[in-house]
Parts: sequence; structure tokens; C-alpha cells
Amino acid sequence: MRANRWIDFRITSLLILVLLLSGCSSSTVTPVPVGNTEQQAVIKFVAAEYSSSTKPVLERLVRNFMRENPSITVELQVVNWDLIDGVYTSMISEGQPPDLLNMNMYARFGHDQLLNNMDELISEDLKNKLSPHLLKLDRIDGQQYAIPYVATIRKLYYEQNLFRQAGISSPPQTWSQLTKDATKLKAIGAYGFGVDLTDNEIPAYLSYFFFGAGGGWMKNGKWDINSPQNVTGLTYLKHLYTKGLTDPEPTVTIRDEKQRILGDGQLGMMISGNYFAAVTEREFPNTAWGSGMIPVKDGQPEMNFGVQDVMLSFKTDHTNKEALSTFLDYLYNDENYENIIRQEGMIPVTTTVANKLSLENPLMEADINRLQTAYFYPLQQPEWGDIMALTRKMGNAILYNGITPQAALDQVQQYAERQQTLYQNPTHP
Repeated sequence: MRANRWIDFRITSLLILVLLLSGCSSSTVTPVPVGNTEQQAVIKFVAAEYSSSTKPVLERLVRNFMRENPSITVELQVVNWDLIDGVYTSMISEGQPPDLLNMNMYARFGHDQLLNNMDELISEDLKNKLSPHLLKLDRIDGQQYAIPYVATIRKLYYEQNLFRQAGISSPPQTWSQLTKDATKLKAIGAYGFGVDLTDNEIPAYLSYFFFGAGGGWMKNGKWDINSPQNVTGLTYLKHLYTKGLTDPEPTVTIRDEKQRILGDGQLGMMISGNYFAAVTEREFPNTAWGSGMIPVKDGQPEMNFGVQDVMLSFKTDHTNKEALSTFLDYLYNDENYENIIRQEGMIPVTTTVANKLSLENPLMEADINRLQTAYFYPLQQPEWGDIMALTRKMGNAILYNGITPQAALDQVQQYAERQQTLYQNPTHP
């Protein structure tokens, strides 16, 4: 042991001597390069796939960003909406959630304290140009759990040639008019009204007919899913199907496929978002189409329904707030964000891009204004994600399995109340 200590002493003495000599060296001596010691920041970004344009647009944006910011690596994963729930759920369960997620809900993750406060990530410039109205929907008790990413206003779209053949002069505004027009379209061999009760769109179609009947998802902070108005709305929706006035497979053909059926001249009407125009004009440039308000129950005032998808940031073992802020500034800068909006056919959530596109297109300006008075999903409720998941199982049950609209909505109401109680009064083992 003494010999080892002597060796250690000699080595230490030599190291001290080297350091002393180095300190006396001329300042003109160039040090040996040891490479870039700056730690590489990593951002895992999971983005929802809106169209065939989503992946190439975001891939190009990420490549350009990393070229300009070599100390930040962005690992992009673009996932189809049908698969994205499973992807981010798996990542969270493995303890490696995404740094950024583009999604249609956030409150559940905020309730579980999994999210970064976006006020600590986004720059003042970005915050000041995001829509204040939409930002408010992404905040709970003063905590900015998410920021808006894209938005849409839902409208009734129709095929003008089929309307002309069926003798329909204008889009229906009420349910009685919708029934008459769908009947006329059926008489000329077309599908009347497209209904999407597949997984991703069931909550949207329920919303159209809930709000259209004077109902909604919540009332005075409580779930109101089985209200008489909502039952009326769902009963009417089922009536359209049983009378053969819809497309034949509401629980099979997704929204994008229905848009193609309409573009191909086989479907007369459907409800969709602003992206309808981008998709139809790209895939069916010769289609003559028009748009109108979502039809409502006779006697009800016209209503707007809006949807916003959000950007949220999970706390991770490598969270780098400065890097995240830099990337979000780049993503939302006017040139990049405008390109995303044009490619996807959405409504912009930044005032700068919104103002520019409004000057170009009066319809865009009108839709942006409609967002201010539109109904939205109850995004601020942590149980909303659970309720969406349950409603996805309702399509086949309601249309084919004989369950009544009242019974179906009773089940969802009971589930929603249980989940709300659980989130308000969590149990701790």
C-alpha cells in the first residue's frame, strides 16, 4: 500500500509541474482543439398528420431549423390521427414522453402535472401574436398548459352540380330543409348527407347535433350529455341514417374518404373544416362546390362550431426550455407558419398570418371572426379525453345494435360524471 501511495505522489507531483509550466507558457501558444463541448439539446416532436402534405412540410422545416441551429436536434415523428393516441401513450408509459406534442386535448396531462408551463417556454413575441381567445381556452387556473396550433370552423359543404340536378337552389339551414334536400339527392341516385361516425369524428358530429338542437356538452360546470336537447339531436341524426338519407357506411368511411366521394360527384353534402377546400381542390380540381352554415333544428339560431388543435410540452429528463423556445419561435414565424397553414388549409392562430390571409380572402376573414363566437369542445376538462374515447364506441351501437339515443347518452353521462368526480377528488394510495 505504501508503494502505491508513493506512485500516486509522484504522478500528482508531475501533474502539478506540468500545470505550473503551462501557466508560464507564452499566450501565443495555440491550444490543441478538443472538439465542441457544448451539450446537444434534443427535442422529440410528435406531430399529427393532417394530410399528405404534413410530413414533407414539417420535415423540410426541421431540416432548415437544424441547419441554422446546429446545437439543437429535433427528432420529428409524424403520426396518423388514428394511431397517435397509442404512440404518445406508449412514450409516456415508458417514461420518455415527447418534448412537443401536437394534439386535440391537454387538460388530463396538465391535471397530472406532466406538462411544462408554456408561459415559461414561449417568447413574448410569440405570445403576443397568438390568438388571445384561443390562448384562453388552453389555460386553466392561470396555468398555460398548451398553446393553439391550428384551428378550423366547421361548415356544410355541398356539390353544386348535384344540387342543380336535384333542383336545390341553396344549402339547407334547418333540419327540415336538410331532410328535404337529402331526399331530393337520393332521388337522383346520389348519397344525400355524409355522416362520419368513425373514431376521430364522432365527437364532432355529436357536437353538430347537440349544439344544433340547443344543447351541448356541459352546463354550469357539469356534464349535460343526456339533456333532452342532445337526445333530440342524436335521434334526428339516427333518423337520417335509418331513412337512407346519409352515405351507407357512416362508421366505416372516414371524413377524408367522404370528401373524395363528394369530389367524385356521388355525395351531395357533408360537414367538414376549412381543409375541405385544400383537399378537394388538390385532388378534384374540377369539382364545383359551395359552403353554408351547419343546419340546426328548426327555430334554433344559427351556430358556429370551431375546433382548435394545440401544442403542448411534456416535462422530460432532458427538457431544455431555451431550445424549445427557439424551435417554437421558428415553427410559428410568419413564413414557416403561413406555409403550414396554406398546405393544410387551416385557420391560422397567429394574428400576423391571420391578418395577411384575411386581406387575400374574405371567406378566411369571416371564418376567423366566427371563431370568436364559436362553440368548442370542453378542452379544459381533464376527463374530456376519456369521454372522447368512450364516444368512439358509440357509432355501431347506435346505428346497428339497437341501443336508443337516450340510453346511449345516459351511459356517456354516467361515465362523464364518474370521471369528473375522480379528477376532482383523486384518491392517493
